[in-house]
Amino acid sequence: MDFKLRKWDETDLDSLVKYANNNNVAKWMTNGFPHPYTHKDGEAFLSMIANDNPTKVFAIDVNGEAVGSIGIFPQTDIHEKSAEMGYWLAEAYWGQGIIPKAIDEIVEYGFRTFDIVRIFARPFSTNTQSQRVLKKAGFTFEAKLKKALFKNGEFMDEMIYAKFKNEKNI
Repeated sequence: MDFKLRKWDETDLDSLVKYANNNNVAKWMTNGFPHPYTHKDGEAFLSMIANDNPTKVFAIDVNGEAVGSIGIFPQTDIHEKSAEMGYWLAEAYWGQGIIPKAIDEIVEYGFRTFDIVRIFARPFSTNTQSQRVLKKAGFTFEAKLKKALFKNGEFMDEMIYAKFKNEKNI
């Protein structure tokens, strides 16, 4: 399916709330991604990222509508050469090949834009689809942190996947 990554815009508020307000999306996200997802939550998110320069968080746009998000977050201090990647996609678009391609684009952008050598993602152990997507995008499994996550009254393991700059001649 065709999509593009683009900067979020305040006009995306309605589609952001429409697609983010889904428990099947929220259950795979940190508690910073609320459920229910309200217009107030969307406004706060869009305000928080509005002045990022360079852009770190992109809308996943299908047919002119923001249906998800992907971001690259450079770390600080002794982790300054690494960046975390995070993403979500509207449930209606799952399984259509969007996220693996979006990951490829954000990885290329991240290595080109930031002074980093490693990009990592931390899916929940129960999110096997996200783990498959990361493997498909060339990420390597690095670690399993047992009972590192607690969400909705349940402990889960945290999985760490990473990709290095020199792995793709970027």
